[in-house]
Amino acid sequence: MTRIGLLSDTHAFLHPKIYDFFRDCHQIWHAGDIGSISLAEQLNAFKPLTAVYGNIDDHLLRLSYPETQLFYCEEVKVMMTHIGGYPGKYTYTAKEIIKNEKPDLFITGHSHILKVMYDQKNQLLHINPGAAGKSGFHQIITLIRFQIDGKNIKDLEIIELNK
Repeated sequence: MTRIGLLSDTHAFLHPKIYDFFRDCHQIWHAGDIGSISLAEQLNAFKPLTAVYGNIDDHLLRLSYPETQLFYCEEVKVMMTHIGGYPGKYTYTAKEIIKNEKPDLFITGHSHILKVMYDQKNQLLHINPGAAGKSGFHQIITLIRFQIDGKNIKDLEIIELNK
């Protein structure tokens, strides 16, 4: 069993409660708009970090992290990208990768809107963790943690924090 801490859109800000919420996680996944290489380094020093760059991220982050990640966590095929849309409204690029790669879990950021939806057509779970930073129109900081046990994605928890 692997415990995952998931966040997006930190925009160079780490809320101190992130460390408590992700304490028992084995890995942290960041769905882009990290904001600074030092923030990525702080997260990676805390727990192993898998990330993608977002539209606000500079050349250092783009050299360190790809636009899209495709990987397995246990028996779950994961696709993560910053701008990918959501079920029924995927970007063209995301739609093509989903069609060709058939992920079980599709993670995006960018919208600053927390969404957890099952995509019946593509047989995948879509998660957007919302925004973990202070920048943007969102009123509440959101973070997600969940477990992957073999093929099962379970025990998803959300925390809401004041900006």
